[in-house]
Amino acid sequence: MKVLLKAISYIFHPLFIPVAGTVAYFLITPKYTPLSVQGAFFFPIFVLTVIIPIITYFILRNLGLASSVFMSDLKERKYPMYVHIILLLFVIYKIIPHSNIVELYFYFVGLVIAALTALTLLFFKTKISMHLMGMGSLVMFLTSLSIHFEVNITLAISIATLLTGVVATSRLYLNAHTPIELVLGFFIGLLSQLLTIRFWL
Repeated sequence: MKVLLKAISYIFHPLFIPVAGTVAYFLITPKYTPLSVQGAFFFPIFVLTVIIPIITYFILRNLGLASSVFMSDLKERKYPMYVHIILLLFVIYKIIPHSNIVELYFYFVGLVIAALTALTLLFFKTKISMHLMGMGSLVMFLTSLSIHFEVNITLAISIATLLTGVVATSRLYLNAHTPIELVLGFFIGLLSQLLTIRFWL
């Protein structure tokens, strides 16, 4: 059971949330977008939000500034958070033009708001679950896309909600977070997206 729940923590690592939202957008939107254009968005986002953070982690580990990919220590979380925020901002300003894909643009704006909130809380010695923050962002984004495009993706939203519970269970079982940290993470992710949908919904 422990191996399974640890695998879940890896599979649903917050690193993959930007990519998951990007894929979800292109699957759900009724707007026609050629595969070549989708790839032009997907691959840079994948490199910036997954590959570079992984490389950064190994550099930090070699420098003795990180001991685990889950960054359980408060001090360990700050450097990856700085890098994460910078890379998200790069995606917003260089990869996703505001005028072309407004929904995806504000999804990343919401991710930045959530990340900045999590970073700010670190300075107050408060840790939240980044896993649940990511899942909260994704669930809210899927719900917003469903309303915006008037498409029935109830099954996808239900699966994402169920997976949120599975991820929360794994983090609790592994003693990675307290229930309060999980709840805070989820609502910060959810509310960060809720703050941005007024600009595109």
